Amino acid sequence: MQITLNIPEQYLVDANPVELGQRIKLYAALLMFQSGKLSAGAAAEFAGVDRFSFTAECCKHGIPLVDYAPEELHAELESLRRGS
Repeated sequence: MQITLNIPEQYLVDANPVELGQRIKLYAALLMFQSGKLSAGAAAEFAGVDRFSFTAECCKHGIPLVDYAPEELHAELESLRRGS
């Protein structure tokens, strides 16, 4: 599927239209991953990058790859300690 966006030329700062399109796809994928709409693999595919590059972008933008609530993390650690 193709989606067309009308972007004013003043926003092509340091990028050509192709690079800007790739950046927009990456940022959209990061946001959809962060909000739980896409898995990391699906977001990487959506952005057109490999999983290692997507992981690096998540780190660069402060997006955790695993998002446990503190209670879930404590319960998981306790379960591991018990050997269950």
